Amino acid sequence: MLGQYYLRIMKFLLGKKLGMSQQYAEDGAVVPVTLIGIDDNIITQVKANEKEGYTAVQVGTGVRRKISKPLAGHLKDLPNLRFIKEFKVKDGEYKRGDKIDLSIFSIGDKVKVTGIMKGKGFAGAVKRHGFKGMPASHGHKSVRRHVGSIGQRFPQHTLKGMRMAGRMGGVQITTRGLKVVGVDKDNGTLVLKGAVPGNIGGFIKIESIN
Repeated sequence: MLGQYYLRIMKFLLGKKLGMSQQYAEDGAVVPVTLIGIDDNIITQVKANEKEGYTAVQVGTGVRRKISKPLAGHLKDLPNLRFIKEFKVKDGEYKRGDKIDLSIFSIGDKVKVTGIMKGKGFAGAVKRHGFKGMPASHGHKSVRRHVGSIGQRFPQHTLKGMRMAGRMGGVQITTRGLKVVGVDKDNGTLVLKGAVPGNIGGFIKIESIN
């Protein structure tokens, strides 16, 4: 079922988060939007079902000064791309070296955006997992934001996956159902309704949802 979902994805781009803004709808309501800068998206590899076992397109964007020798060999005759990701596709005429631009998206398209969540450092269980905390009275002292019991007699160790304090953020997450509300081809800017994951200047994946 998951594979069939991915096969329906035909529109895709890599972009950079520029920040959030707002615009007014036709009824006067204020709509929060995220501006995404789109540079040249270059196809670096086309994977076929006969060789790799599935069909996909590898796309890169951005430029870096130095790259490793294996990556330099992979990007032979192409720029030193900074951000490279892969998109599964069903069909289409894709060739290595071709460029993809904003023209593939139009206002009203629904997309999902994948990026690296902002790192928030070490956080307690109340902030990290939304724990309620301990009572403020009846003998409780200095334990308002403590975790509480984390184990039991059996199996004599803390269970894997126990929600506790730890590093928060810095992981890949996906926001689905965002709507394209603006396409500025002259300035290379895609406008999405709502917020997308990541810091300003962070690279993100944009995929259409049918």
